[in-house]
Amino acid sequence: MLDKDILEILVCIKCKKSLSQSHDLALDCKNCNISYPIRDDIPRLVESEIIDHNG
Repeated sequence: MLDKDILEILVCIKCKKSLSQSHDLALDCKNCNISYPIRDDIPRLVESEIIDHNG
C-alpha cells in the first residue's frame, strides 16, 4: 500500500483528479474509469500503462 501522504498528491494524468488505491496492484481514477498499475511499489503514471475499464 502506498503511503497516504504520497497518495494525496498523485493525480490522474488525463483529468488531474485524485486517485484512489483499491488494492495493492493499481491506482484508480473514478472520473475516467481507468487504472494505473503499481509494480515494485512504483505507480506507473504513464499513458502506455493505463488500464481502461471503458471497454
